[in-house]
Amino acid sequence: MASDPQPTARAHRPTLAITEAGSRRAVLAVSGRLDSTTLGELEGRLADPRLLGAHEVVLEMDGLDHLDLACAYALLRAATGRPENAVLTVRGADRTVLRTLHSVGLDAVAVIEE
Repeated sequence: MASDPQPTARAHRPTLAITEAGSRRAVLAVSGRLDSTTLGELEGRLADPRLLGAHEVVLEMDGLDHLDLACAYALLRAATGRPENAVLTVRGADRTVLRTLHSVGLDAVAVIEE
């Protein structure tokens, strides 16, 4: 009997919620799983005017279970596309997510709080 793929897909859907938005600081809370199937959703959220207009963007990743390279590169593009004096900060990422972030070089253009 074939199993329904829907419950599994829903269980791994990420949450990408802007929990704070202002001109000085915006916070994007990320949880679940970020992979090639959610890349478009991540890129769309990163292009949100509330994030683009903030001096500092904080990515709260304490609920993130998985981050693939495609999504890590999307974060790198978002960080390098920000104005020169703007800051991108990553908080709460677990060891495997940190390894992926370091492998794409995000640590060179963002503050990563371990």
